[in-house]
Amino acid sequence: MTNFIPIFPLGIVAYPGEQLNLHVFEPKYKQMVAECVAEGKPFGIPAVVDKKVMEYGTLVKVEKVEKLYDNGEMDIVTRGEKVFRVLELVQQIPDKLYAGAIVSYPENDMSVSERLREEVLHGVRELHAILQVHKTFSKPDPQLMSYDVAHHAGLSLSEEYNMLHLFYEVQRLEFLKQHLHKVIPMMAEMERLKERVKLNGHFRNLSAGDI
Repeated sequence: MTNFIPIFPLGIVAYPGEQLNLHVFEPKYKQMVAECVAEGKPFGIPAVVDKKVMEYGTLVKVEKVEKLYDNGEMDIVTRGEKVFRVLELVQQIPDKLYAGAIVSYPENDMSVSERLREEVLHGVRELHAILQVHKTFSKPDPQLMSYDVAHHAGLSLSEEYNMLHLFYEVQRLEFLKQHLHKVIPMMAEMERLKERVKLNGHFRNLSAGDI
């Protein structure tokens, strides 16, 4: 299926199911969001990476206008719905300030590998422990998907985008697993280095052992 959607390019990656809070202040996006709210229509957030609007993004629906300012600016709560692929950018729309795109919606296989999910969740929690970050998820473990944990795994923007256009849940989990296997030893070594630096210059009780 293909259709036309208004777009709001942003330097982030939004995922299906994700709640995204936005402050809308530019005139073109104030117009776009006001129309989407009035007509109950979704809009697209294509990722912008290295100042380039990318091929893939996520369709989002406005769930709530949290605050409407006197100048038309808005604080809105949105929810990601599904991933789209941009087939054609439409820069000029009659009587509109904003741009749009003709998009398609790739099939997305959400079949889960329980073993992979458990490995990824274990890795994410291990990373958080190393970094002394305390995070809780809004769902119980058996309901968590790759999209729910991707932003918590220490991915770069480019890596988050690379995961966005993987269309099998098993692929996405494997992607996160490989990333965590790479980054956890690096973070652990950095923490050990920090501890060594902290000890430098302090009196320590040292022993050469039983020589």
